[in-house]
Amino acid sequence: MTAEALALLQAAGAEGIEHPGGTLLAHLQRVSGLLSSWGARPELVSAGLCHAFYGTDGFPVALWDLGRRAELVEAIGAEAEGLVYFYASCDREASYRGLADDTGPFVNRFTGAQMAASREARREFAELTAANELDVAANSPEIRSRHGADLLGLFTRWRPLLSEPAWAHCGRVLNRT
Repeated sequence: MTAEALALLQAAGAEGIEHPGGTLLAHLQRVSGLLSSWGARPELVSAGLCHAFYGTDGFPVALWDLGRRAELVEAIGAEAEGLVYFYASCDREASYRGLADDTGPFVNRFTGAQMAASREARREFAELTAANELDVAANSPEIRSRHGADLLGLFTRWRPLLSEPAWAHCGRVLNRT
């Protein structure tokens, strides 16, 4: 699965897109590696590698449009692609505040629909978000300086959703012991 996903990322031009720490492809590989080192299940590790395929609320560059979801399903499986879509669909302003709350809304930025996401979906979303943001912060002192306190506040609120390894990594990257 990983070789096929890497081939799709290369074909989509991910290694030619600048990103903190080098290229988007390098970032995606680091995010996937972080999730793996934290003990994430294989579907989440694959989603970490592919999380930018449809763009995100914070990184609008999409490698593919949503009409190509079936191709990503073929490469990484339906469950992992579902995680990629869920991650990409998040309206951050509407969803982040209540993510750790069992009744907090999750708003899909593509459709505008509001839903109550399961605890497991919210947990995996939080892990992927932490891996993504912590990689950016670790590779950009400017971003870490500008946004580190806000990220620490966000991940502190999300602490009930984060694994111990993810939370420990937050402390290391954001200078919290």
